[in-house]
Amino acid sequence: MRPMLQHPVFSIALTFVFYAAAQMLHRRWRALPPIVLACVPIIVFLLLLHEPYRNYNRGGSVLTWCLGPATVALAVPMYRNSMPLRSSLPRLAMVVLAGALVGMVTAGGTAWLLGAPRDVVMSAVPKSVTTPIAIEVSRQLNGIPQITIAMVIGAGVLGSSVGRSLLKVAGVRDDRAIGAAMGTSAHGIGTASLVRHSEMQTTVSSWAMAAAGVFTSLLGTLLAWIMR
Repeated sequence: MRPMLQHPVFSIALTFVFYAAAQMLHRRWRALPPIVLACVPIIVFLLLLHEPYRNYNRGGSVLTWCLGPATVALAVPMYRNSMPLRSSLPRLAMVVLAGALVGMVTAGGTAWLLGAPRDVVMSAVPKSVTTPIAIEVSRQLNGIPQITIAMVIGAGVLGSSVGRSLLKVAGVRDDRAIGAAMGTSAHGIGTASLVRHSEMQTTVSSWAMAAAGVFTSLLGTLLAWIMR
């Protein structure tokens, strides 16, 4: 049993099974985020079998590698809608820059107001961008990458679960506005949640996610230089 559990194929199969089950539950109860639903039973499974995470991650790292091609694939709807978006790009850039700045200030500011130590505050600052960029910004700011990763996942799950609903409650109906908000605040997870709703929302969210990564990197570098 132990050699089978440690094989990468088992980890991949386990992830697919629980994620498929989570998707079925999500179709029945839309408020339940499939990523959380899939993660919880996997964690419980590993704890019950006393299986270390590093063994599971032998297959999990393969799935992590697949995030690269999956993210690049988001460029397809961006290419299809490039012409209608061209005239809006300057305004979208200003919106995403403002959103990235507000996200960094509110995340770090909230952690500071709650009494978190400095390294935790700095770990919270880049929580709204995709994981690889967030990790590098966190390291620049002398944060803790593990905490940053948890916050990035939390922001993505929260955004994908309630982001569109909150925007509708606030009266936001325009596809470009929804896409810009989701891509700026909920990065890849939020963008993926838009695929089944609107191609234009997905397009703008993909662009906003990339732009937010660039702006957050620049702002993080500036903040690190100021803090020297």
